[in-house]
Amino acid sequence: MTVNRTTVHLTTAGVAVPGQPSAPALEHRAGRPVAAVRDLRERAGHGPRALLFGPRDVVVVTGLPGSGKSTLMRRAVPGPRVDSQDTRDRWDARMPRALPYALYRPLVRLAHYAGLRRALRSGGGLVVHDCGTQSWVRAWLAREARRRGGTLHLVLLDVPAGTAEEGQRERGRAVSRYAFRRHRRTTSRLLRAVERGEPPAGCGSAVLLDRAAVDVLRRIDFTG
Repeated sequence: MTVNRTTVHLTTAGVAVPGQPSAPALEHRAGRPVAAVRDLRERAGHGPRALLFGPRDVVVVTGLPGSGKSTLMRRAVPGPRVDSQDTRDRWDARMPRALPYALYRPLVRLAHYAGLRRALRSGGGLVVHDCGTQSWVRAWLAREARRRGGTLHLVLLDVPAGTAEEGQRERGRAVSRYAFRRHRRTTSRLLRAVERGEPPAGCGSAVLLDRAAVDVLRRIDFTG
């Protein structure tokens, strides 16, 4: 499947993303459903204001550190969301300022995944922050989405590395150079795969956003 910039199903407010593998927007290859790819980049800020998903779907927002994932989720998600940054902020507020984050990072991660597990059990639509380096997390989310009768969707922020690094500086929190290189490699591989029409296994659709598309997006929500 080739990424198509011109056939996105638009309304005046946004894009209705297909929720189930039987949705008409999905193509089929060798008798198997192929995930739809919605490329909303290079629209000079004229992209949709909303992305709408099925009532039991799970939406993963991914991209480089500093690309604006948390900012987008706080602005555009009116319903349930799970963001690892929120978990870290809560722990940071309780810990002594002199205590390095590396010492309690494992506890933050455990708390994040425990909260994610609880949110998934609710059965409703959910938006999840994903750093993109842990493929097992997306596999877990895909299984959970199927178990509850929904579909996993990927929203990928395609932001230049320099812009992402500036975003880290603005928030006053940067990952190490080694970690950022690792994120760049994994995000680049993921982006290339999606551009070929090959989102990760288990994803029902993928949406590509550049900075201009992110800036105009105002709602990520669920129907029903």
